[in-house]
Amino acid sequence: MDEKEEDKSEESLLKHKIFYKKLNQKISDIQNEIQISGDEKILKHLYQRIEAVELDQARIRKIFPEIDDKIWKQLN
Repeated sequence: MDEKEEDKSEESLLKHKIFYKKLNQKISDIQNEIQISGDEKILKHLYQRIEAVELDQARIRKIFPEIDDKIWKQLN
């Protein structure tokens, strides 16, 4: 299976940073839902959603390994 070449341009980096920031917000929103939910099935689903978002973030960091972790953490 062929893997597509990832766009590592400055424009792509900027777009990925914006998306990364939105993913951080999504995690925060899900964590807020967790605080108010008491149903085990819902909690399991919410934790799985967080894991999926974190996988997206890891994929983005892998595309741009030259970017320091501090930069990613500042996008909260």
